[in-house]
Amino acid sequence: MELVLGLAAVVLAVLNVKQYAQRRSRHQTLSRLGNKLAAIVEGQTSEKLLLATEERDIRKLLIQINRLLDQKQKSIADYAKARLELRKMLSNMSHDLKTPLTVILGYVEKLELELEMLETEPSDTIRRLHRKTLSLIDLIRQFFDLARLESGDADIPLGRLHINEVCRKNVLDFYGLLQSERLKVEIDIPEQPLYVLGNEEALNRILNNLISNAIRYGSDGGIFGLTLRDEGDHVAVEVWDQGKGIAEIEQERVFERLYTLEDSRNPDFQGSGLGLTITKRLMEAMKGKIQLRSEPYQRTSFTCALKKVDY
Repeated sequence: MELVLGLAAVVLAVLNVKQYAQRRSRHQTLSRLGNKLAAIVEGQTSEKLLLATEERDIRKLLIQINRLLDQKQKSIADYAKARLELRKMLSNMSHDLKTPLTVILGYVEKLELELEMLETEPSDTIRRLHRKTLSLIDLIRQFFDLARLESGDADIPLGRLHINEVCRKNVLDFYGLLQSERLKVEIDIPEQPLYVLGNEEALNRILNNLISNAIRYGSDGGIFGLTLRDEGDHVAVEVWDQGKGIAEIEQERVFERLYTLEDSRNPDFQGSGLGLTITKRLMEAMKGKIQLRSEPYQRTSFTCALKKVDY
């Protein structure tokens, strides 16, 4: 009996020692993990917590900690990108607002210094002044529109929209400009009525942006096209041309705020850099998508897909 009790005491002692060793080992492991985690957080590195362990609970903890680190690192990257875009936007805003204001100021000073000109040649200067003023007003309007879209303050109610008629109307609005540019026009709009979930004002603005861009940047291809097609659950509107196209490196950036296709700001192709950004935000507000594909002098197209409505 005494032998059994003695053996039991030895077993208990061994177990206690083993449990103590396990607790001490776990404490040391958690301490190392804590120190490493603090270093990662303070250094804002992209490291992960790595540890070879057979303890299931610690492995599960490591997985969750690394998920949090991934999210934190993504947030840091997104914040840095947003700051960079904001700096560029402010820089470009300064340029885009300063240029027309300088021109307007020049015309005003000319009118002040040469009053006698009013009797001989006022109309040309006043027309230019009026045109530049309207351009500046439109630029400021676009800045505010984009700010409202990105903040979620824009009211864009959705409803059943006869997209065939919207497409026809927008092409007709540009018919005179298409003729003056001597562009061949290829329009493919089916006779069968197609209806989408959308907003007419928003879709008009989208098509206005895409058609004017196709004429501005793609007229060297000699052709302009608009295709409307039924794609089952969606209806697609494709605006295309066969101009010089958009370089692959630029295709991912054309929807960025204030990014222009001619980043050198060539006055022959100067735009606000906001049109395509607004277009994308409007498509998102209508639960749609926009896609760009470009092969120089073959086909450059912007395709808008909206949810089809059958009722």
